[in-house]
Amino acid sequence: MVAYSVKQEFLLLTAMPDTGKLQGEKQFPEELKPTGKMLSDRQLVQPLVYMERLELIRNVCRDEALKNLSHTAVSKFVLDRIFVCDKHKILFCQTPKVGNTQWKKVLIVLNGAFPSIEEIPENVVHDHEKNGLPRLSSFSNAEIQKRLKTYFKFFIVRDPFERLISAFKDKFVHNPRFEPWYRHEIAPGIIRKYRRNRTETRGIQFEDFVRYLGDPNHRWLDLQFGDHIIHWVTYVELCAPCEITYSVIGHHETLEDDAPYILREAGIDHLVSYPTIPPGITVYNRTKVERYFLGISKRDIRRLYARFQGDFKLFGYQKPDFLLN
Repeated sequence: MVAYSVKQEFLLLTAMPDTGKLQGEKQFPEELKPTGKMLSDRQLVQPLVYMERLELIRNVCRDEALKNLSHTAVSKFVLDRIFVCDKHKILFCQTPKVGNTQWKKVLIVLNGAFPSIEEIPENVVHDHEKNGLPRLSSFSNAEIQKRLKTYFKFFIVRDPFERLISAFKDKFVHNPRFEPWYRHEIAPGIIRKYRRNRTETRGIQFEDFVRYLGDPNHRWLDLQFGDHIIHWVTYVELCAPCEITYSVIGHHETLEDDAPYILREAGIDHLVSYPTIPPGITVYNRTKVERYFLGISKRDIRRLYARFQGDFKLFGYQKPDFLLN
């Protein structure tokens, strides 16, 4: 059997006959059919980008050396992360700190709970009693399997270390008033176990957080913290990308292109738009990453990378050698 790359497969598919077509007649995928006007290079290349992302995931999932970092059970914890829109046959896996609030708003409108994104009160978005978003875990086993096999499935990722900085800032520095447990329960638990300087009286520092996340024995604390860990566990633990075959993986860094593409692929672009993305908000900020990791020991950073290596590899993020060496 001949093995083809994603690009070769895509080009072959575009030239293969459809029912009733002649063998030599050139075929086009729906989005690339001639319309009388030339498509831009960007539009032609776009579908290949998403196919290459999925091929990368398949290849990393097959890598035995990374098996412990890329595979996980499709447990209730994973099924709790996946939101369902039965009306349009969509599953969305939540990856906190990657613009998930906006995608939840899109699904809330599609499910009919509110007529438009602008009309959804902020306090309703994450209130699962009121937002009309069922989790996949709420269905029977047979219904779960049916949806996993037939629905359009997607999630969004961003640079793993930048996501951890975002989680730390949001939960421990800015700390919303309606989530006091991060500062009053979780932070003291991390400080008690991971702070090296016992005379240091400041609140939780990023160094404490890094040491906790990089500890191979972090799970005993995770169990105490419950579902609050969703803001910093790996994408693998949240969405099981080697066990569930996703239709599209979006990247936060290219969200301006990815959001419209996902809406088109899901067949909902005529029903809802992704909220306006503020300029510059999705750009990777190496300076910020360097600033946060300044003063943290190479040993602790390497341990952190060892835990998140699966995420870096699966989604094509560059190893942060500028921090590790």
